[in-house]
Amino acid sequence: MLVLNNTNAQPLTFFLTGIPGLRAAQVWISIPFCLLYVIALSGNSMILFVVFREQNLHEPMYYFLSMLSATDLSLSLCTLSTTLGVFWFEAREITLSACIAQMFFLHGFTFMESGVLLAMAFDRFVAICNPLRYTTILTNARITQIGVSMLIRNVAVMLPVVLFVKRLSFCGAVVLSHSYCYHVDLIQLSCTDNRINSILGLFALFSTTGFDCPCILLSYVLIIRSVLSIASSEGRQKAFNTCISHISAVAIFYIPLVSLSLVHRYGHSAPPFVHTIMANVFLLIPPMLNPIIYSVKTKQIRKAIVKVLIQKQQ
Repeated sequence: MLVLNNTNAQPLTFFLTGIPGLRAAQVWISIPFCLLYVIALSGNSMILFVVFREQNLHEPMYYFLSMLSATDLSLSLCTLSTTLGVFWFEAREITLSACIAQMFFLHGFTFMESGVLLAMAFDRFVAICNPLRYTTILTNARITQIGVSMLIRNVAVMLPVVLFVKRLSFCGAVVLSHSYCYHVDLIQLSCTDNRINSILGLFALFSTTGFDCPCILLSYVLIIRSVLSIASSEGRQKAFNTCISHISAVAIFYIPLVSLSLVHRYGHSAPPFVHTIMANVFLLIPPMLNPIIYSVKTKQIRKAIVKVLIQKQQ
């Protein structure tokens, strides 16, 4: 058996996969994917633009929203070139170095999104449970510290994952099962012991999303308890309404993530294209829906977007 490792002079090349079993229809299938990318990129760019431009949006809630949009924008750009390259031009080859780089940013920004959602949950917790101290707790300096700490956490958990992937050797066919580089997909092609890689991957997952999700749930338990203590029904409704956009963002991030994990674990009888389409949907649906949700449900964002569009037409 041919064994390929990273010490060879010739760069190791992998082959990406489009939609298994639907190769003839890939060009047509790429149209909705392209539309999702366009909506995700334009929507998140618009959110960043209006938050940066409008002075009345220079508040903690909108700073965190801009972090979410920047993360979604980066996450979409991570897979844009390889996914549309495979669908449109059959550009399936990717070197190991490029694959590892894409994997680092893909997982890193996914974990970053989880961290931003946790920060937004903390923002809602402080705004509802301790409104009088909201501006003193969430200062610009503290928001910056939260953002930097999330970046440091992601780099810290992803660096060992990347370094141990570079130590692997690969045998025979090096065909990936997605149109982008995914850690589990990559290490399964190794012909050397990958147990450490699996452990590091699980550690990265549980120390980021595995930590963030229970903390988000805990924050909403405390929020609900605080809201229920409000005497007037109008006050309770107003408090809950400020959380709807964030709850929706949490749902569209974690539900596809859990669904994809269940399909990979228990859906062995499902056709391969089901796994691939779900994996692509998981990456594209949150970046596409988040700006739509916040534009529809957040009055200030909606007004700012309308103002920008009217000014462009004049």
